[in-house]
Amino acid sequence: MTEVAGVQREAGDGPADPEDRLLTVPKVITVVRLLCLPVFLWLLFGREDRVMAAIVLGALGATDWVDGYIARHWNQVSKAGKVLDPVADRLLFFVGGIGIIVDGSIPTWVAVAVLVREVAVSVATIALALAGAARIDVTWWGKAGTFCIMFALPLFLASEGNLFWADQARILAWSFTGPGLVFGYIALALYWPLAVRALHDGRRGRATAAGG
Repeated sequence: MTEVAGVQREAGDGPADPEDRLLTVPKVITVVRLLCLPVFLWLLFGREDRVMAAIVLGALGATDWVDGYIARHWNQVSKAGKVLDPVADRLLFFVGGIGIIVDGSIPTWVAVAVLVREVAVSVATIALALAGAARIDVTWWGKAGTFCIMFALPLFLASEGNLFWADQARILAWSFTGPGLVFGYIALALYWPLAVRALHDGRRGRATAAGG
């Protein structure tokens, strides 16, 4: 029996896969972000405090890069994290977008355009996973679109609150919305060829494994 990095392992066992770790700092951050979503809803509908709700939603969007940065630079990438992080982003869009629609702080067509794109990506991702496709990495277009929309949503909300710069917040919201929707739908259009390639790669990998 040998001991590696403080963990006892039987001789002959293969090296531990670092991507199989259950507890990592990025996953903790992602879970904390998810747990803040009920706080956002409570501030928006329980306290009717649009400004504080916008601050929480903005903080959740702004910290989207933190877990990924830590995972890459501190060697804490995990298989569960690769699934949990995009799930958190989708929930952030759905909860934030629907909450702001109900509140009436955002033009309905903007929120619908954002949510339709997110639903399309989510459904396609699940369908590809069930079909055994290889994993598709997020494109620059998708990251840029997500970044813009994550700032636009809280700015729309804040512009309806008691801010002395509410008009400027509304202008900023629109300045992020345009590029965000354009980038997001470009990413959606590019998703189709990537999905086809991922499906072929997944089938080829299974065929290779089956052939020994």
